[in-house]
Formats: sequence, structure tokens, C-alpha cells
Amino acid sequence: MKSILASLLLLFIIDAAKAQNFKNEFGFKTENDAYLATLNDRYYTNGLFIYYRRAINPEKFGEHIEKKTYEISVGQKIYTPYWGMVAKREDQDRPFAGYLYAGAAYSVFYKKESVLKTSIELGTVGPNSLAQDAQEFLHKTVGFYTPAGWDYQIKNEVTINLSTSYSKLIHRSSDNAVDFSGQGYANLGATFNGLGASVLFRAGKLNQLFNSAYHNAVIGDSKTKKINNFEFFFYAKPQLNVVAYDATIQGSLFNNDSPVTFGVKPIVFEQQFGVNYSSNRFTADFNVIFKTKEVKSVAKAQNYGGLSLYYRFGQ
Repeated sequence: MKSILASLLLLFIIDAAKAQNFKNEFGFKTENDAYLATLNDRYYTNGLFIYYRRAINPEKFGEHIEKKTYEISVGQKIYTPYWGMVAKREDQDRPFAGYLYAGAAYSVFYKKESVLKTSIELGTVGPNSLAQDAQEFLHKTVGFYTPAGWDYQIKNEVTINLSTSYSKLIHRSSDNAVDFSGQGYANLGATFNGLGASVLFRAGKLNQLFNSAYHNAVIGDSKTKKINNFEFFFYAKPQLNVVAYDATIQGSLFNNDSPVTFGVKPIVFEQQFGVNYSSNRFTADFNVIFKTKEVKSVAKAQNYGGLSLYYRFGQ
């Protein structure tokens, strides 16, 4: 094991020393409350997302644009009550629910270090999301308990969701070791409706927002030279969310045929902490998220962790 870790570390160091850019990025992100070793298995209990990104040829960009990228993705989110084995509907403090989707996104990175991203997701909630099958398979594979209570999950509903986000650098220190940026987002559709705002704090070995792994912007050639050949930074992001609608809690926008539903808390605060390492070819990111109560029930606050790994290729 030590030799494997040493080999990976050496590979990252060698790769970080190379001055080369790649146009494509492929990778995945996984989220699970088990990453925090709290022995809680509740609410947002698992997420898996696969991404492919490509940088757009910069020849026709305006003078104020550093980079453009597009992205395609598929993902699944799984939600349960306070435990994945609550067989009686009257004991459930959050619905069993799943969300399965395919998405596309377009990002524009500006010279003055702002980022505009728009995206669309087509998907489904309910049994067609395959959340029950995924959780049962995962638990069987790792030797966990057999889930119970999925008979009362949110009913099937085909969904479409639009999203936009905007980030803007506020300040960076003269030694380029610390920066702050503001972020805002809005969601509109049949799955999630709401908006939010946050402040991102980063400290360490940083690049500009249009070259940073935090914004998935390592791919492609920017007009401005990178500050560093690789990044290694810690980050914190407090975020305030205004929630108007959540299909995984409230069921369909168009009917009320789901057997278990609840109202949503209109204001949800979350705090994210993470660490990110990125070389020219690889990115590894780990973060933890603490969220206040989301459901109008006896449900409690929740927390979970996320791990992202990306590989870049194609010059």
C-alpha cells in the first residue's frame, strides 16, 4: 500500500511539473453520509455523478472571455427517512425518493474572473429513478442491512430542470495565497425550485477562477497565463438557500398521489469545507457538507461527504 501511494504521489508531482493543457476531462463524483463515519444513514444518503467536459476552441472569443466549456453528465440521488429501514409509513420523517437524470451545461469564463454557467437536466423521480435497486445492490455488496419502506416512495414523474449560476472574484491577496469570491444560483423546473447565495474562501496554491479546478476550468487554453502549474488549496463555503419546491420531499408539482410527502423548510443553511489537489492531468477533491433541517417534520439536520476524481486528456 505504501508503495502504491508513493507511486501515485510521484506521478502527481511529475505531472504538475509539465506545462501542457488538455481539452477534455472525464470523471465522477460520489456523495455519501458514510464518508463522515458518523454511522448515520439518512436523508440524502447517496449520490453518484459522471461527467465529460470539453473546452471550446478559443479562436472566436471576444477580448473579455478567457475560456468556454461544455459538459454532459448523468447522475443519481437517493433519499431516505432517518434510516433506510423504516417499513411503516407513519414512522417516516422524510419520503423515500430517488432522482435520475441526464444533463448538459455551458460555462463562460471571463477575463475579470467571473464565471457564468447555465445547465439543463432531464430526468425522473420515483421508481423509474432506480434508487431502490441501487440502494439494495449497494447494501448487499457491502454487507449492510436490507432496506425497507420503498413501497411508499415518491411516485414516478418525468422532470425537466433549468439552472444558472454566477461566480465573481471579490479579492485575492498580493501573494496569490488567499482569495474570496461571491456565488449565486437559481433553479427552476419540476424537480427543484429555489435560489441561493454563498461566499467561497480558498487558501493555498491557487489559480485564477478561469484556470481553477474548483470551477472545472483546468481544461483548455486561457489567454492569461496560470498563476501556478498545479493547485492545492483548502476551501470553505457558507451558503444560504431559499427553497421553493423539492420533488423528492413534496412529490409531483401536478398531483398529490405520492403516499408520503412533507412540506419543505423555506430557508436552509449549509456549510461546506474541502480540500482540492489538481495537476495538469488529474484532480482530486474531498469535501464535507453540513446542512440545517430541510423537511417540515421531526427530521433533523444532516451532513455528508463528497469525493471527486477527474482525468484530463486530448491536446
